[in-house]
Amino acid sequence: MSLVLDASLTLAWIFPDETTTEVQRVFDQISVGGCFVPQLWRLEIANGLAIAMRRRHISSTFRAHAIKVLELTQISIDTETSTHAWAGTLQLADRFRLTLYDASYLELAHRLALPLATLDRGLRAAAATLDIPLLGA
Repeated sequence: MSLVLDASLTLAWIFPDETTTEVQRVFDQISVGGCFVPQLWRLEIANGLAIAMRRRHISSTFRAHAIKVLELTQISIDTETSTHAWAGTLQLADRFRLTLYDASYLELAHRLALPLATLDRGLRAAAATLDIPLLGA
């Protein structure tokens, strides 16, 4: 089974103090079936890791290792994210009062008819309204 993975769940997996059984279960599924992410996913992950370094939560060595592990993970970047930004994604952001960034995960899961793996409450609520299966919490 494939799924759409968001940054909140990815970062929870990266940081050992935030990993839960459900988060690990999602990454176990990814190791078997891979996952999809919108184009902005790498920027969001890089930003989360940069902030964690600034706050001295992680070291540069930890960050480099985390990036290497993610590069080896079966993560497919959707090349159509920006094509849908001014139409479907913007409409979802307006409808559910989400950031465009969060709405891009919702749009991708909806378009590909895949479960969404997220820890974000607003995104989970929006996905439930659209009957998108949820993973991660």
